[in-house]
Parts: sequence; structure tokens; C-alpha cells
Amino acid sequence: MKPDTSEQIILPDWQVPAQVKAFSTTRAGGVSGGVYSSNNLALHVGDNKSDVLKNRALLRKKRCKNARLPAEPFWLNQTHTTTVVNVAESETDADASYSKNPGEVCVVMTADCLPVLLTDKQGRQVAAIHAGWRGLLNGVIENALTQFSAVGSDIVAWLGPAIGPKAFEVGAEVRDGFVEQNIDVLPAFRQCSEDKWLANIYALARMRLKDCGVTAIYGGDYCTYHDEPLFYSYRRDKTCGRMATLIWLDK
Repeated sequence: MKPDTSEQIILPDWQVPAQVKAFSTTRAGGVSGGVYSSNNLALHVGDNKSDVLKNRALLRKKRCKNARLPAEPFWLNQTHTTTVVNVAESETDADASYSKNPGEVCVVMTADCLPVLLTDKQGRQVAAIHAGWRGLLNGVIENALTQFSAVGSDIVAWLGPAIGPKAFEVGAEVRDGFVEQNIDVLPAFRQCSEDKWLANIYALARMRLKDCGVTAIYGGDYCTYHDEPLFYSYRRDKTCGRMATLIWLDK
């Protein structure tokens, strides 16, 4: 889906109940300078703390009806694990969060890794997942799905902005790790040199979701690496900001 240029956000194009609200930020619309220009939302990447806090305050002030946050997002300390936390429990060392309470905002930050949003078709539960290749390989999506009382066929997923299949270069050990778990992932990798492969992180996530019974899967339309005006990219720039992808149940 095209970004909402008035708010510098991306709204998921998916079929979910009206009370499920979600969006991704872009790198535009903030106050950070230099390599963090301009809407960096991460405190851990070397940006000026006061600028990050101003950007987070601006996030709270968005007026698009689908982007009016009911509370401060539940910011995580992400470390490429498979840990999933319930927002109500206040533990922040994790790479995914889950909520069934209206007004609790799940959020993950990314700059090439894949943000995955989940909800059930009744709009009673939501989750936000930070899925890099390590998280995907080790089961972060599967762990997040175990939080839901709904079965896989009753879950809807949206794949937010991530590095695209023409830019995500990985070593043979990464490809081998996925193939050892499921040989059906072979089409998600294309060899680009003797020991390097281009990986399709969107395809890998779709396979994981489908293996869990999730068939309502949307998104996967962007490349953070190639769209520099719109997105931060760690692979492209090394030192850079982070976008946020958020989901919550309306009160």
C-alpha cells in the first residue's frame, strides 16, 4: 500500500476488524539530523536522545484516525531472540509483544529486518514481531502464534517494510540453516556468488506462517535497502535510525 504522505506513515492493506489499528512509520517527519534524518525512533543507535524523544512525542500526536495512539507504545529491547512478551507483564527484553487488552500498543523497530503484525479475524488479540533471519530461523513467529487463543486459520498477518529479495545477501550457513529445517524454502534463495545468496525474507516468513496454518497474509511490498528516501537501512548505511511498526486494539 502507498504511504500516507500527510502523516509519513504506511497503513496496512489487510482485511481486519475496525478495532484493529496498525501502521508503520517511515524515516520522514521527525527532527533528527545527519545520518539519522529525520524520524529515528530508536534510543540505542547513537542518535541524540532528546531528538528521539521528540520524534516519539510526534508519533503520539499523529491525527490520522488509524494512527491515533491511545497510549505510549510498549518499546522493546530487541536482541534477535525468539522471546515474546505480554504487554501487560511489563518485561521489555524481547523481540515480539502480544496484547488482548484495548489501548495497549505493541511495537517493534526495524531497519531491514521484517516487522510482522498479527491479529485474529475477530479482532480480539494482536502481536508485533521483529523478525530478522535469526528470529525467523529460530521460531519467533511460531512463538508469537502460541500466545493466541485462535488457531492459525483464524489469524491474519501483515508483513511490513523490510529488505527486499534483490538486496538481502546472506552466507551459505544462513541458507543451509533454513534448508535443513525445510527443503521447501529453496526457492527463497538465489545464489549471487560462490558462497553468497540473496534471500527473500518475505517468502521465508510466508512459509513459516503457512506452516502454522496462517493463510491470510498481506504486505511484503517494499524494500528498505533500495528506497532510501522512505526507509532506514542498516545494510545500506550501517549507522542509521529505526522505523516503528505498531498495532493495537482500539478502546
